[in-house]
Amino acid sequence: MSNFLDFGVAKKMKEMNENQNKITQLFQIKYPIIQGGMIWHSGWRLASAVSNNGGLGLIGAGSMYPDILRENIRKCKAATKKPFGVNVPMLYPNLNEVIQIILEEGVKVIFTSAGNPKTYTETLQKEGLKVAHVVSSTKFAMKCEAAGVDAIVAEGFEAGGHNGRDETTTFCLIPNVKKHISKPLIAAGGIALGSQMKAAMILGADGVQIGSRFAATTEASAHENWKNKIISLNEGDTHLTLKELAPVRLVKNRFFHDLEKLYEQGRNAQALQETLGRARAKRGMFEGDLEEGELEIGQVSALINEILPVEKVFENLLREFKAAGISEL
Repeated sequence: MSNFLDFGVAKKMKEMNENQNKITQLFQIKYPIIQGGMIWHSGWRLASAVSNNGGLGLIGAGSMYPDILRENIRKCKAATKKPFGVNVPMLYPNLNEVIQIILEEGVKVIFTSAGNPKTYTETLQKEGLKVAHVVSSTKFAMKCEAAGVDAIVAEGFEAGGHNGRDETTTFCLIPNVKKHISKPLIAAGGIALGSQMKAAMILGADGVQIGSRFAATTEASAHENWKNKIISLNEGDTHLTLKELAPVRLVKNRFFHDLEKLYEQGRNAQALQETLGRARAKRGMFEGDLEEGELEIGQVSALINEILPVEKVFENLLREFKAAGISEL
């Protein structure tokens, strides 16, 4: 058994090093590492830094007005000659305008989420874009394959931000999705170390999408108060909530406990919506209000203990990936 596992790890390493990996081939990048397009974190500085270090940087369109998105795309093009993309949550307003800007600015990669993958996939592919879609279940992964996407991101409920209602963990989700699809598979949720990246690839992923680790980088556009909060978090400091609206993993601060009080009064979706509808995410992660703001981060934040430049994050990931051997069974 150990020889079989060792062979599997060696094969994954060979694919990474020789650019034979499905994800590196698809996106024309050096390493199968995607930076999550996180709202209020993923501006042009973070995306370009990730791309310049061999991964695929994503600009997070979800927290940008259309003109701000265009500005970030242009600045990213000036900061890197490597491939980068845009992450587009399909539940946000101005969706058609956002898609038009992406086409006009010549972006070659788009990651969509929180919507039907059929809506734009064919249109975008006809314009030469590679399309990946984020899902939280095998059922929706199969729908992505039927819709013709180029890659599928399967995200376990350990992840920060908006998430799946079923609370399926990454280690359960990835091997099940792998059994049912043939498209390149990207694992997301609970990945911040090179050893976790290796584990995801052994389970069947062709690459990984990492959010929380890149949130605590010098290049992330989030507020310094929030970055320092991330590196102080421990196990159990986050919780998946708001399933009545759109499930999201939040830090347990004053805002979170205010939501809990609303639950105690009954599951009133309208009251929850009114509490959310006060620019809470911007207030917390971008403006640095750690008590009244909405703070989205993954469970893996408990493993993140310092704010690092993107270059150092890549060094650590690659070193840890190579060092994570398989012991004899």
